[in-house]
Amino acid sequence: MNLHEYQGKQILSSYGVGIQRGMVVTTPEEAVAAAKQLTEETGTGWHIIKAQVHAGGRGKGGGVKLAKNLDELKAHAENILGMHLVTPQTSAEGKLVHQILVAEDVYYPGESETSEIYMSILLNRATGRNMIMYSTEGGMDIEDVAENTPHLIFTEEIDPSTGLMPFQCRKVAFNLGLEGKAFKEMTKFVACLYNAYDGSDSSLFEINPVLKTSDNRIIAVDAKVALDANALYRHKDYAEMRDVREEDASEVEAGEFGLSYVKLDGNVGCMVNGAGLAMATMDIIKHAGGNPANFLDVGGTADAARVEQAFRIILKDENVKALLVNIFGGIVRCDRVAQGIVDAYKNIGEINVPIIVRLQGTNATEAKKLIDESGLAVHSVILLQEAADKVAEVLA
Repeated sequence: MNLHEYQGKQILSSYGVGIQRGMVVTTPEEAVAAAKQLTEETGTGWHIIKAQVHAGGRGKGGGVKLAKNLDELKAHAENILGMHLVTPQTSAEGKLVHQILVAEDVYYPGESETSEIYMSILLNRATGRNMIMYSTEGGMDIEDVAENTPHLIFTEEIDPSTGLMPFQCRKVAFNLGLEGKAFKEMTKFVACLYNAYDGSDSSLFEINPVLKTSDNRIIAVDAKVALDANALYRHKDYAEMRDVREEDASEVEAGEFGLSYVKLDGNVGCMVNGAGLAMATMDIIKHAGGNPANFLDVGGTADAARVEQAFRIILKDENVKALLVNIFGGIVRCDRVAQGIVDAYKNIGEINVPIIVRLQGTNATEAKKLIDESGLAVHSVILLQEAADKVAEVLA
């Protein structure tokens, strides 16, 4: 589950990680009030206005602005709130901005130069260990750094039997070229950041940039946090942070009915039970000359109600030109699924796309008979290759 920047910073702060302080608001008037309060609390004269959407590259799309006075701040807030922010990580339509973060300016002059650092914590799937990735090239696209100057990216893997060790925190600070107060601050920052990652059951922490301020403090200026959705039962307060406005409406609706659904950009809808079979079905669609329009796993209890809801969600996609149902009846009986398909077809009414159904396993023969005798415009097949051929035929 993805979080907004301000939510990620709340988690970081609760674990003792230094952050750029700010307040989230939904109107220009609230933005002005928040700026005044921040000035009283922090002494900051300038403020940063940041659009709160689930996408990176906000600055490139005009979603991050510096305000040197309250008039500028109000104007920026009016422009950003309600805009469709287009970034390299959004669609061409962009994301609607519902709220903004008014934050303190942390690039103030002082005894030393400020410097930006990249830092993330994630799972290294090759070794099965958590890994800290960091670089002196903060504030940039880390993909570009990896491609052009890979020697500037460092990694530190954590042994799960010991956890993060103090010498590893010092090693990170040393590789970043820090010394004195900044060195000590960085060792503390890394330890607290890893505790936050581990304690929150996150799958990704990405802080870009981590800032060494002019007075040698180490703070998180940005925060991209992804929580492991499978662990949310242990974090009820984090689960409440979910913002469904940032998610695909069809995926949210599917989740409410216990369906695993991911929208894609193809033309053949898929309804399958089991993730492995779903992936194989998507492959066979591709081989047949089509493109999968979705990943949809109805699970092991594909009863009539779930089948009907799956149909409705898939058919909401205007790009769908055909629908392939591929069910293996191991736990679930095929005749129950077939009855669900027939009932769903009748309840929905007119369906203008061809439906190809392949049911194999328990009571598959009875299921095929049910569909064939239903009188509905449903193509029943036995083999997966037959299903692929039928997909190619209806798309031609």
